[in-house]
Amino acid sequence: MRPVAWLQRRFVTGFFVAVPLIVSVAALLWAFDLIDSITGPLYARWLGRHVPGLGLLTTVLFLLLVGVAANNVLGKRVVTGFENSLLRVPLFRTVYSPVKQLVEAFSPENAAGFKRVVIVRDRAGVFRLGFLTREFDLAVGEGAGEHLLAVFVPTNHLYIGDVFFFRPEAVIQPDLTVEEGLRILLTVGTAVPARVAARLPAAGVPGRGHPDIESAG
Repeated sequence: MRPVAWLQRRFVTGFFVAVPLIVSVAALLWAFDLIDSITGPLYARWLGRHVPGLGLLTTVLFLLLVGVAANNVLGKRVVTGFENSLLRVPLFRTVYSPVKQLVEAFSPENAAGFKRVVIVRDRAGVFRLGFLTREFDLAVGEGAGEHLLAVFVPTNHLYIGDVFFFRPEAVIQPDLTVEEGLRILLTVGTAVPARVAARLPAAGVPGRGHPDIESAG
């Protein structure tokens, strides 16, 4: 690989790795500063002095209440209505929508995100951890079509990876929740249980690596 192409690829990777982290941290700091600037003077007036940590506690309680409201029918309508109003602002919509979709994709409670943890093999026979994102039928011509699984396989970072399409019999389904799978990635494998039960691919599938996925080596 030429130096310019190598630098360009590493720059793009670094950009997409850093931006979600920076946006997430900046959003939390902004929310903390906003809530603390509103509640800080009120607490000082009520208590007669400034109490460190109350702003952080209020922010945590606020996020908890938003989460409770978002799971309530009436609260969900209020949150959705407020969100739709903000999405009419062009600049806000440009930043908010991609960040929300990215965060929701990694949320275990999101039905449109990761369905379950899976394990696939590359051509070198290396097992790779992935996430089932969607099942669909590939119709070529007028045939009945073929059922395929879309699998997201993280590479050098949780937010960066590749999407591959596998036949169901080529995918191993371990007894791991999506939350456990994310924890394994974030802890660079140290959170893997000592024993993981799994459903093996259907009979007739070769034991060696499948040609559906290229080796990342």
